[in-house]
This record gives sequence, C-alpha cells and structure tokens, in this order.
Amino acid sequence: MDYQFHWNTVFQKMPEMLEGAFVTLHVSILSMLIGIVIAVFLAIVKMNQIKPFSYISSVWIEISRNTPALFQIYMAYFGLGAFGIHLSPYVAVLSALIFVNAGYLAETFRGGFQSIPKTQYSASKSLGMTNFQSYWYIILPQMFRRIYHPMTNQFVWSILMSSLGILVGMSELSGETQRLQSLSFRTLEFFMVAAVMYYIITKFVLISASLISRRLFKGEI
Repeated sequence: MDYQFHWNTVFQKMPEMLEGAFVTLHVSILSMLIGIVIAVFLAIVKMNQIKPFSYISSVWIEISRNTPALFQIYMAYFGLGAFGIHLSPYVAVLSALIFVNAGYLAETFRGGFQSIPKTQYSASKSLGMTNFQSYWYIILPQMFRRIYHPMTNQFVWSILMSSLGILVGMSELSGETQRLQSLSFRTLEFFMVAAVMYYIITKFVLISASLISRRLFKGEI
C-alpha cells in the first residue's frame, strides 16, 4: 500500500470540523424537541380519533415512516422551491428531520399511552382534573418513562441522518468534511476523522442518556 496519510492537514482544519459538529448537534437537538411536541399531539389525536386531525395524523405518520429521510429533505429543499418557497439548507434539513421524528415518535408515544391503564385517567378525572392537567401531571410522565430508550435511539438516528444535509449544501459535519477534503484532496483522512467524531457524539449521547435515566428513574428503566 503506497498511500501516505497526512493527518496534519486534517488537524489544522479541526476547528472548522468542530463547527460543523456543532451544527449537527444543533439541528438534531432542535428537531427532536420540536418533533416531540408535535408527536405528542399526533399520538393523542390519532388515539382518540379526533377528526379531522386524526386523518392528518395518519397521513403524516404513514408518509414519514414509509419514505426515506432523503426524500423529505429533497422535498423541503427542492420540492418547495418549485412552488416559490425557498428554504435555506439548514431550515430544509431541520424541517425534514422534524417531520420524520414526529412521525416515528408519534407511534412510539401512542404505544406508551396505550400501555398506561385507563384507570389512571379515570382517577385523575375523579379528582377534578381537566384533560390537560390529567395528561400533564399523570399520563405524560408515565408515558415518557416507558418510551425513554426508544426516544434516545431516535435522537441518535437524528444525529446520523443529519449527515444527509451534505446533499443540499448544509455545513454540518459531513458537509464541512466534504468541503475541506475537496480543498486538500485528503478524502480518506478527513472522512475517517469525521466518522470518529460521529462515533464520539453518539456514544456521548447514549452514555449521557443512561446516566440521566439512572438519576431520574432510579432503576425503573
């Protein structure tokens, strides 16, 4: 093997790669937070057959779960552009990840809701709680305990899928890596370092989630 590695070229550009990693984390965290809020709404309206929102929920879930994330990104960036709605690469990727996260999490949340005995809701109503109070104080805390690990896995998925932003010119970790290697032609070195950075980020998220679960739930999950 005659290939010679030039790691100094990569290390000199490390600050720019770290900036890309920050964008990756930013878009992943934001898409999860917004996706969780939307997913709770989608799950509740579908579970309770609240029309016409239950139809919207079903269509949202079906499209997001049965089409590639790349399709969502292309539709947000190029598809909307055909109708005169031009989104920046960041907003397009964020919108696509929110759409997919909400769809996947909605089904996860629905399973979590259905695993809670109906007597919990009846008991809260007997105490004079409103529907909002019942969900906020009784149902949601129990539901989030039950789906904590699947939700963590969805967050890791968001981090990895944000790399598709490279295809629409987003300057996240993969996009920044592509730009830097095109200037230096050290493709192998740059993408090997990027792979290690993705690994470190995802392992940090998983370890942090495990520590948080032990502290919050004290061995319940």
